Amino acid sequence: MSQIIKREKQIEFDKIKEMWMDLALTDTAKEKIRDTSFLLSESELRKQLKNTTDSRNLIETLGTPPLQNVTEIKEILTAAKTGDCLTPYQLERFETALAAVMRLKKYLKRGIQSDNPLAYYSENLDAMEELREDISRQIRNSSVDDHASKQLARIRSKIGLCEEQMKQKAEQVLHSNKEYMADNYCTLRNGRICVPVKKDYKHKISGSVMDKSATGNTLFIEPAGAAKYYEELQLLKIDEENEIYRILYTLTAFVSTSAPGMDDNIALIEKLDFIFSKGKLSIDLNAVEPRINTERRILLKDARHPLMDKTINVPLQFEIGEQARGIIITGPNTGGKTVAIKTVMLNSMMAQCGLHVTCKEADICMNSSYLCDIGDGQDITENLSTFSAHIKNVLEVLCEVNRESFVIMDELGSGTDPVEGMGIAISILEELRKSGAIFLVTTHYPEVKEYADQTPDIINARMTFDKKTLSPTYQMVIGEAGESCAFYIAERLGMPNEMLETAVKAAYGNEASGTYLFQKNDSTIQKKKTSRISKISHQKQKTALHKKYAPGDSVMVYPDRKIGIVCKPVNEKGVLRVQLPDKKIWINHKRVKLYVAAAELYPEDYDFSIIFESVENRKIKHTMERKYTEETIRHGENEC
Repeated sequence: MSQIIKREKQIEFDKIKEMWMDLALTDTAKEKIRDTSFLLSESELRKQLKNTTDSRNLIETLGTPPLQNVTEIKEILTAAKTGDCLTPYQLERFETALAAVMRLKKYLKRGIQSDNPLAYYSENLDAMEELREDISRQIRNSSVDDHASKQLARIRSKIGLCEEQMKQKAEQVLHSNKEYMADNYCTLRNGRICVPVKKDYKHKISGSVMDKSATGNTLFIEPAGAAKYYEELQLLKIDEENEIYRILYTLTAFVSTSAPGMDDNIALIEKLDFIFSKGKLSIDLNAVEPRINTERRILLKDARHPLMDKTINVPLQFEIGEQARGIIITGPNTGGKTVAIKTVMLNSMMAQCGLHVTCKEADICMNSSYLCDIGDGQDITENLSTFSAHIKNVLEVLCEVNRESFVIMDELGSGTDPVEGMGIAISILEELRKSGAIFLVTTHYPEVKEYADQTPDIINARMTFDKKTLSPTYQMVIGEAGESCAFYIAERLGMPNEMLETAVKAAYGNEASGTYLFQKNDSTIQKKKTSRISKISHQKQKTALHKKYAPGDSVMVYPDRKIGIVCKPVNEKGVLRVQLPDKKIWINHKRVKLYVAAAELYPEDYDFSIIFESVENRKIKHTMERKYTEETIRHGENEC
């Protein structure tokens, strides 16, 4: 995307172009609108603005001009020039175009009475009335008329007579042989008139079988008496076709001969379409012709953003160039700062493209370039943060700016550390000031406001704000610095005094908090009931795991899918002891699945030592009951 297109999108001039293109009718005019850019020639610009004014006056006086799209006519002319024979439809469309030229010529001539300069273009239009009448007389309803020539009229008269005689012959056969007929009417088959004969009586009727019914019970026979008329009819149709082609080629030759004159008509129609589209846009936007100067001043009275609703848009009063070349605009968020700078640049660019502007009155200087940095510009694909994108755009602007440039920058220095951002903002403003360009900048930095107060050629401006309704008034006051109203807005929206006091201390120091006037009684943040996270109790988790398996439970061990018996339940580490056919193992509970519970396999007071302990060990345990020995301890440890 070129820089010009990118900047047009940033200030929304591309949307103005879309509205403008919708008002044009010819493809050439639409293409010219799409490629339109601001003019650098003062004489050409004044001429274009005059055309816009004249076209609007003519529309308001005489109504919408009778223009039409000429793309199809261009194609027809090309075909005629290359030697193709134009079809009746193409000739009829060409005749329609000539009629439109005639209507446009008459429309413009009526404007001569009001001495409108555009009206004199009527002298350059050639309606070619003789050719239009020839086509109109010979071509009707997209076909060659019967009376296009005496020869064609005579041939078509004979064709009609021949067709009637052929029909009469067939009807005679039909009525004289009713008993052989499947129906009581004649029909056409492959262009031949036939009678419907029952299959069993086909030899009763003299003639040729042309077709048969779907069932095969009816044959469609052309009577022999009608056949001779058919042959005569075919010869007449050949003559008709030859005469039609002679007429079409003759008219095509006339069109080809008239091509240079028609090309001039088309070029003028496309030019007028472009001019009148500007007048239509001026009417739709309720715009006015601006005054143009080369003295680096801009004056706008009751300026509107052309894309905003006229009924709710608050007019902007703006002036630059006499007192200063740069304006620093401050004020609260949503105060209309961005809309204001876009309104000024958009109206300026429209004026320099030869369009009327949405103001009550305007005096606008010509600019050699329109440069801007609006929007956060963040681009993930290029790994650009908001601040990086701003700086990249700003550096591109500073590379192009000169004393004839017009620059706007929104939220200068934002997107980074406030102190460093403020320093960068002032350095950028100093470069813009040195360039001599006209520039509008929005910011919240108080240091930048001070810089504007102390620097020649730069002044402050503020956007007014209604503190009662917390809404912007969209009015710009030039010569005064604005305030952000952040604390006031936050307080009106319910921020507690304690939080506001903390904010004032952080912003302006401890002493400032004592002088801040609170507008309401103290309040607190009202906490709302919110959802809470439900955590698992570790003690419950341990208890649940311990109860998961009991000694004697038959379990399946994965992944080997072996059946075992639980010796010891799950411990705090989630591990249990399982007796397999050939050994005992420790295994995580997640690799075990209950197969049959112990309660279903054994009596309630079953002694599991019979399963899990050897005979020798049971004897030792029996001895333990009578006497405690070291041998018992050693054997018990080995079993476990």
